[in-house]
Amino acid sequence: MGVTEHCVAEEERRVRANAREYNEKFQYASNCIKTSKYNIVTFLPVNLFEQFQEVANTYFLFLLILQLIPQISSLSWFTTIVPLVLVLTITAVKDATDDYFRHKSDNQVNNRQSQVLISGVLRQEPWMNVRVGDIIKLENNQFVAQADLLLLSSSEPHGLCYIETAELDGETNMKVRQAIPVTAELGDTSQLACFDGGLKQQLLLCCTEGRERHPLMPSCFPGPDTKLMQNSGRTKFKRTSIDRLMNTLVLWIFGFLVCMGVILAIGNAIWEHEVGVCFQIYLPWDEGVHSAFFSGFLSFWSYIIILNTVVPISLYVSVEVIRLGHSYFINWDKKMYCAKRRTPAEARTTTLNEELGQVEYIFSDKTGTLTQNIMVFSKCSVNGHSYGDVQDMLGHKAELGERPEPVDFSFNPLADPRFQFWDPSLLEAVKLGDLHVHEFFRLLSLCHTVMSEEKSEGELLYKAQSPDEGALVTAARNFGFVFRSRTPKTITVHELGQAITYQLLAILDFNNIRKRMSVIVRSPEGRIRLYCKGADTILLERLHHINQDLTSTTTDHLNEYAGEGLRTLVLAYKDLEESYYKDWSERLHRAGSASEAREDHLARLYDEVEHDMMLLGATAIEDKLQQGVPETIAILTLANIKIWVLTGDKQETAVNIGYSCKMLTDDMAEVFVVTGHTVLEVREELRKAREKMMDASRSVCNGFYQEKLSSKLTSVLEAIAGEYALVINGHSLAHALEADMEVEFLETACACKAVICCRVTPLQKAQVVELVKKYKKAVTLAIGDGANDVSMIKTAHIGVGISGQEGIQAVLASDYSFSQFKFLQRLLLVHGRWSYLRMCKFLCYFFYKNFAFTMVHFWFGFFCGFSAQTVYDQYFITLYNIVYTSLPVLAMGVFDQDVPEQRSMEYPKLYEPGQLNLLFNKREFFICIAQGIYTSILMFFIPYGVFADATRDDGAQLADYQSFAVTVATSLVIVVSVQIGLDTGFWTAINHFFIWGSLAAYFTILFTMHSDSLFRMFPNQFRFVGNAQNTLAQPTVWLTIALTTVVCIMPVVAFRFLKLDLKPELSDTVRYTQLVRKKQKTQHRCMRHAGRVGSRRSGYAFSHQEGFGELIMSGKNMRLSSLALSSFAPRPNTSWIETLRKKKGCEGSSAGSPSGAADKTLKV
Repeated sequence: MGVTEHCVAEEERRVRANAREYNEKFQYASNCIKTSKYNIVTFLPVNLFEQFQEVANTYFLFLLILQLIPQISSLSWFTTIVPLVLVLTITAVKDATDDYFRHKSDNQVNNRQSQVLISGVLRQEPWMNVRVGDIIKLENNQFVAQADLLLLSSSEPHGLCYIETAELDGETNMKVRQAIPVTAELGDTSQLACFDGGLKQQLLLCCTEGRERHPLMPSCFPGPDTKLMQNSGRTKFKRTSIDRLMNTLVLWIFGFLVCMGVILAIGNAIWEHEVGVCFQIYLPWDEGVHSAFFSGFLSFWSYIIILNTVVPISLYVSVEVIRLGHSYFINWDKKMYCAKRRTPAEARTTTLNEELGQVEYIFSDKTGTLTQNIMVFSKCSVNGHSYGDVQDMLGHKAELGERPEPVDFSFNPLADPRFQFWDPSLLEAVKLGDLHVHEFFRLLSLCHTVMSEEKSEGELLYKAQSPDEGALVTAARNFGFVFRSRTPKTITVHELGQAITYQLLAILDFNNIRKRMSVIVRSPEGRIRLYCKGADTILLERLHHINQDLTSTTTDHLNEYAGEGLRTLVLAYKDLEESYYKDWSERLHRAGSASEAREDHLARLYDEVEHDMMLLGATAIEDKLQQGVPETIAILTLANIKIWVLTGDKQETAVNIGYSCKMLTDDMAEVFVVTGHTVLEVREELRKAREKMMDASRSVCNGFYQEKLSSKLTSVLEAIAGEYALVINGHSLAHALEADMEVEFLETACACKAVICCRVTPLQKAQVVELVKKYKKAVTLAIGDGANDVSMIKTAHIGVGISGQEGIQAVLASDYSFSQFKFLQRLLLVHGRWSYLRMCKFLCYFFYKNFAFTMVHFWFGFFCGFSAQTVYDQYFITLYNIVYTSLPVLAMGVFDQDVPEQRSMEYPKLYEPGQLNLLFNKREFFICIAQGIYTSILMFFIPYGVFADATRDDGAQLADYQSFAVTVATSLVIVVSVQIGLDTGFWTAINHFFIWGSLAAYFTILFTMHSDSLFRMFPNQFRFVGNAQNTLAQPTVWLTIALTTVVCIMPVVAFRFLKLDLKPELSDTVRYTQLVRKKQKTQHRCMRHAGRVGSRRSGYAFSHQEGFGELIMSGKNMRLSSLALSSFAPRPNTSWIETLRKKKGCEGSSAGSPSGAADKTLKV
C-alpha cells in the first residue's frame, strides 16, 4: 500500500507478537478512535471558551459589564444579558448535539468485536482493546476496525488472503496479500501461542476487510497511528465567506459606533460647559462628576451602550436558526432520497449552507463517486465480427428503450442470473460451434487470476483482483465456458457442460509497463498454447503479419467502442512447440532465481514469447456510471462550475470515464496529457500546452473575442477560446505542485474546461485543493466516497461524502452526504442557491432595520442635551429584535425563493450571482446602511416636526416625551414590516402569520404595558398609565405614522421598479417568462373550451403556423432545455415594461400559437 508521511517522524517500530509487556514499554498509541471534542467535564468551559472567541460574543459580554456600572448605564442589565444567554445556550445545545453523534459513532467503531489471542486462548475483545503485537483471527467478510495488520497465515492455500478496501478507496474489488512462508503454516492456536516472532517495521500495511475464511494477523499500528487516520488530515474549522465578511463588518460597525460615541460625547462636554452649568441648581451633575470633560467621558460609554444595537446579538441567533432550517430542508428532501439504499441526504453541519450557493470548483473522486464500480461486459469483436449492438426490424441500431428482452441463458445451469447481454447472435454462434467464438471465451475463462468459491452445488462466487477480470470471466461463464476451480498447477473449466482440466504452465502477470497478461496452458490433448489479453496499443504490434486484414477490422471496432467510452482489451493466442517451451521454461526458471536484475530478465523472456500471436478479437467493458452523472456534469458546467477529477486510477481508465461522463468530448480542441518524469519535462509540457492555447486564442481574437480579452480577467489564459482538457499523472503532479511551478500548473489547468489527475495519492488530492484555494480565492467542494478522499474532503471549503456500500469514512469526515453523485446538482443549484439568496436577503434587511432603529437615538442626542436619554422605553429596546421583528425576517430567511426549484435547475446561470458574491458584499452592506440611516432621519424628524405645533382634540399640547416615543416606535414597526413585505419574494402562510402576528403582538404588548392593571402590579416599572391609548387615539398621530411610512417606502418602491424596467436580473426575467407562460396556458385552455362549443375544426390546421420537421431534423430541440436558457440574458436597452406592452398587444395574434409568445419572451 505504500509508506505514509508520518513514517518520517517514527523511523522504525519494534513489535513482538504475544508480548504485551514488551510492547507496552514503547508506549504505542491505543486502538481507541476519538473524533469527539468534549466530555461531560470539559464541555462547559471549552464550549464557552470557543464561543467567546467570537468577536461579537466578547463584545456583548463587555457591554454587559458596562451596564452594571450605574454611572454610565441608561438601560437595565437585562436588555443585554437575556439575548446573550439565549445565544450562548442555543449554540451550546447545537454543539452538544453534534458532539453526541460523534461520541455515538466512535463508540460504534470502538466496540466492534474481534478475536484476540491472549494467553494462548482466543477471546472476544472490542477493537479498542487491541494492543500492538496482538494476534487477531478474522472470519470471512469481517470488518477490520482502526488497525494496520500484518498477515501471518490463512486457511487458504499458499497463505493467500483477499482484501476488500472499500473503506479506504471506495473500490469493491479484491486485493491479494500473501503470508511469508515462515509463518504461512501457523494455523493452529497452540502454534500461534508459542509464536514470539519480532518485527522491525518500517512499512505500514493496511487491510480493511478480510475476505478469506481465517486469516491471522498481528496488530502493528493501532488507532491514530494507522495509515487511514494518518492520511485523514487535521480537522479544520470551516467558515463561510459570509461569516468572514460579517466579522469584518462587525469591526467596521464597532468603529462607526465609537465614532458616534465620540461625537455625542464631545457634544455632551460642550453642552455641559456652555449650557449645563446654568442649570446646576435643579440638574446637578452626578456624584463624582466635577467637570464637563469627565461628563463627556461618561457620556461616551453611555452612548456605546445605547447604540450597541447596530450590531444586535440576535443577529447571530437568527443566522444559526436559519442555517438549521436550511439543513433540515436538505435532510427532508425526498428528491435526494435513494430508495434502493434507503439513504437520505444528510447535512452533517449547519454552518456551510449558504457556501453551497457559491461553489466554483468541484474536486471529485472517480471510483464509487462518478462510477458504480460495476463492470459490465457490453460488446465484443470476434474474428472481425462485432457483437453487442441490437438491431431493430429495419436493421437499424435499436435505442435503449427499444431493446428486446435480454439473451436467455437458461440452457446453462451455472450461468450468473445477474448477467445480461442483448445480442442473441453471439449465443447462437456459441451453439452453432463457431470455433473462433469458442476460442474467444476459452481464453476469457483461462487467462486471469480470479479465485472461485463454490458455496453450494452450482453456486459460484468469483473473487477478482479487478472488476474488469470479474466481468470477463462472468461473461465466459454465461456463454458456456465456466471457470470452476484452480490449483497452483491446474485450471478446471466446464466447456458447454463438459469438465476440462488444463495444466497451468506459467502466468505472465500484468503490470503497468507490460499492460498485458498471458497464461501458458496444456490442454488434455497435450497442445501447449499461450493466451494473452492486453491494451490494444501493446498487443496489436505483437501480432503475426498474416493478421493485417483482421487487425484493420478489429481496430475499427476498437475505435467505435472507445468512442462510446468503453474499456477495451485485445485478445490473442499462440501455439508453442514442446521443444521451444521446454527451453523457454528452463530459461524462465533461471531468470526467476537470478539474484540481480531479476525483473529485467523476466521481462525479456515474456517479451520473447509474446510475439507473432494470432488475433482472436477484442472485448468492450462498460464501467457503469452512476445514474445521471453526465447530465449532472453538463448542468454544473453550464452553471460555470469547473469539475476536476482526482483519482488513484491509471490514466487510461480515468480518461475513459472522462469520455463516458462527457467531461471529455471529441469536440474539444485538444486534450493535453502531462506525463513527464522530471521537473524539466513537466515544465516543458505545461509550457507547450499554454502556448497552443494562446496561439488558438490569438487567431480568434481578430473577431468578437477581443472584447472578452479586455474584460476584467485575472489571467489572460482564462479568456482562452475553445475547449481544452488537461490530464496529468501522479508523478508529474508531484513536480507540478512544487513551489516554483504550482502557479504555472494552476494557470494551465484553470484555462481548461476539464482536468483529470491520475494516480494521485490522498495527500496530492489535498494539495491540489489547497492550491486552488490559495490562488483562486474561490469556493471549493470536494466529493468522494473512500477514506483516501478524507484529506481532500477536509481541505476543501465544503466536503461531500457519498454514502452507501463503499464505506463510511468519507461520510464521517464530510459536511454533507448522500448516496448518488447526481444529487449534487440539486444540493448546489436548489438548496445552495436558495440558502445563499435567503442569507443575503436576511442580512441586508437585518442591518437595515437595526440602523433604522438605532440611529434615531443619535439624532435625538442633539435635542436632549447629549444626556444619553433613549427615545424608546427600555422594554421596546429589549423586545424589538427578540419579538417585534425577529419572526418575519426568520420566515424570509428560511422560506424565501426567487424562482421555483424547477426553474433553478432549468436555468443554471441563476447560480452565477453567488459565485460572483453579488447579493451581499461591502457595497450592498453600505446600501443597506444608507437606507437605514435615511429611514431613521425621517423616522425622527417627521414626528418631531409634527409634534412641535400639534395639539390634541381637546386643544392641549400633543408633544410630550412618551407620546413622541410611542409614535416613533409605532412608525418604526410598521415601516420595517412593510419593508420586509416588499423584500419577501415567496409568500407562505407562515410569512403572513409572522408579519401580521408581529404587528399584533406589538400593539398587544404596547397597550398591556400602559394598562392600569399592570401599573397596579408593578407601579415602579410601568408608570405611564394609558399613554399608548391616548396617543394612538389622536388622528394626527396616525396621519404622522402614515406620512412617515409613505416617505420611507416610496423611494424604495420607485428604485426597484426602475431597476426592474431598465436593468432586470436574470431571475426577474425568468419570473416574468413563467408568468407569461402561465397566462398563455390559461388562454389556450379557454380557447380549446370555446372551440368545443362552436363548430368542429381541424386541430392540426388551427394550431400549426409552421411545422417542426426542420427543427427536429436539425437536432436543436434534442438538447437540454437549459442549454438555450443558460446563456440567455436580457438586453440592457430593452425595457421590461415595453416587453410587457408588446406582449399584451400581440396576444390576439399569438393566441393560436401558444409557443410563439414564449419564444419571443426568451429573446428579451
